[in-house]
Amino acid sequence: MNLESPKISVKKSPEDVFNFLSDIKNFESLMPENISKFEVLSEDKFLFALKGMPEIVLKKKEVIPPNKIVLGAAGGKIDFSLIANIEQIDPETSEVKLDFNGDFNPMMAMMIKSPITKFIETLVTSIPKSI
Repeated sequence: MNLESPKISVKKSPEDVFNFLSDIKNFESLMPENISKFEVLSEDKFLFALKGMPEIVLKKKEVIPPNKIVLGAAGGKIDFSLIANIEQIDPETSEVKLDFNGDFNPMMAMMIKSPITKFIETLVTSIPKSI
């Protein structure tokens, strides 16, 4: 299953956006209001839970400065990745899009498509306010 957030414009350079997203503790400020838990486990791994959902651990898997950060599931029963793509529009403006890629059976994909879509939209639209 592949989902994409809308592209959003951020009045910061790609380096500033990349540096913000590279520091995983900053993801707490991007989380939706219905977050019930957020915990930094190490400098490249964090755990979060939304109300009514299981805890998810994300780990930084790949970084390509200043354009791409890949977070992936760290353990658990499901394998997925969350990819932040950062493009330069001009020296002080960037465009950011989040991609979610996961390998789910059709029933699971149908159940989680809407909440995951809403989740990545919340994350990406929170970036300009949080950075």
